[in-house]
This record gives sequence, C-alpha cells and structure tokens, in this order.
Amino acid sequence: MAIGDKIATREAYGDALVEFGAKYDIVVFDADLAEATKTIKFKNAYPDRFFDCGIAEGNMVAVAAGMATTGRIPFASSFAMFTAGRAFEQIRNAIGYPHLNVKIGATHAGITVGEDGATHQCNEDIATMRSIPGMTIINPADATEARAAVEAAILHNGPVYLRFGRLAIPTLFDKESYKMEIGKGIKLTEGKDVTIVATGLMVSVALEAGKLLANEGISAAVINIHTIKPLDTELIIASARETGAVVTAEEHNIIGGMGAAVCEALSENFPVPVKRVGINDEFGRSGKVPPLLELYGLTPANVAANAKAAIAMK
Repeated sequence: MAIGDKIATREAYGDALVEFGAKYDIVVFDADLAEATKTIKFKNAYPDRFFDCGIAEGNMVAVAAGMATTGRIPFASSFAMFTAGRAFEQIRNAIGYPHLNVKIGATHAGITVGEDGATHQCNEDIATMRSIPGMTIINPADATEARAAVEAAILHNGPVYLRFGRLAIPTLFDKESYKMEIGKGIKLTEGKDVTIVATGLMVSVALEAGKLLANEGISAAVINIHTIKPLDTELIIASARETGAVVTAEEHNIIGGMGAAVCEALSENFPVPVKRVGINDEFGRSGKVPPLLELYGLTPANVAANAKAAIAMK
C-alpha cells in the first residue's frame, strides 16, 4: 500500500491476520460474516485455525474466551453492532471480568456502513467497550495503522477491541516506517491556535480541516488518537496548553466516545473550550456514504467551523 491509496481498514485487518498468523499462535473465530469481515483470508490460509460459529455472536465470544485459557490468542470477529452490541454481556463477563487475552475484531463500525442503515450502523461501540474495566480500544486511522494495530493487540496481554470500517479511506502512513505504541497518540501537525483530536477515518478529515483553517491564517495542531483506551491524556493536555482550544472528531456518538474521554481528561486536568464533532446523539439512516458524512457533519468544513467556534470561546 502507498500513501494516498484508499483501502478499507477491514481489508487491512484480514491481510494482517494472514501475515501475523505465520508468526504468532493466533486462532480466528467469525459469526458467519467472514466474507464481509475479511477473516475469510485467514480461513483460506490457515483452515485448521479458523472457526465459524454461525450467527451466534454470544457463543462465539464465549468460545474465544475458553480458547484463551489454553494459551492461544483468539480473534473473535463480526460487525461492531453484533460484537459490542449483541455480545456485550459475554464480552463483559466472559472476557472482561476474568481479563482474558481475547482480541475482538469489530468491522463495519460507524455510519459508513451506508445502505445497511441504522440497525447496522454502530455508533455506540466505543462507549460500551470503554465501560468495561481493563478493555483496550484501538481505532486505526488507515490501513497501515490497522495492520500495526493487529500486531500490537497480539503482543498486548489482555482484552482488546479493534474497530475497523467498511469504507475505503486514504492511506496516511508508510508501512515500512510506521510504529504503533498502545496508549500513545501521534501529533501529525503543529499548531498554536487550536488542537484537533481525531480518531479513525476522521483523522484524514481533520488533516483536511487543518488545511482549510490554514487558508484563513489559523494554525491547527492535529492529533491522531488510535488508542481511545488508555487515552494519551499527556499529549492532549500538552497540546491544549499550547493552543487553548480543542475540537474532537470521531465517527461515533459524541456521548461516551473519544470526544467524551477527551472532555473528561481536560476537565480534570486543564479545562479549555472544547467542541465535539461526531454523531449528535441520534441514530444513523440508510444512504450513500458521502451524503451521510455530509448530513452528520463528518466533513472537513464542519470540523473547521467547530475549530473556529472553539477559538472564539477562549
């Protein structure tokens, strides 16, 4: 993959499972969605280490938990709505409570599921997973970061929720040089007027918003938060001290998501004006992705507008 190529993070997830399956003792479970989650790639490469549990996400999670007790590293995959939503109880009680080494590969997160509509557009998964003690949450910004996230999850001892998308999005990082550290965000641009904290597909949107602001003489620091829990509060607070205003951007409900986590950290440590860009506590709807992104304000123009509003609140 090259910088600028558009690749869905779910595609990178499937490729990474195959790549790291040759290096680590991982097994993969799916809930009858392997073609969509791209775990089919792992099934084709390692059929004896792949298990289709059918449309029974709760059972899949429980079986993955049992597998973890044997020392293997299981990945349990389905749509975000069916893992963080339908199987929440099993994730909480069978994985979170005993702190088992299970990795949850949740694909098709957010409104960019498009025509599948509100029932499948999971904008609440970060909130539910944040509520589970000891759960690590990684939301990669591109295919390169998605690949790195899979290996980081394998090397991390404990439950990890990996959030992947259906939409092909721009590749931002070079595969050969990119390094990921769980819990450490990345400052992509320096700025003195406002800080834009973004996660997932909104990182590329935030970078475009930074360019729009620069055209108006406004300097924006853009931070990529790939790990939402644990959050890199040190980096966010340091940037807030430099700029005095913050905007958060995410493809998730503003309640309980990354923006909420940022607000919690800032309110306790260094209160500054914050504007949150995300799904404004409403359900999604069926439609083509570009109009949906426009409808819900997940655009460079809206992020830039909120940045100017945050600056005005100083």
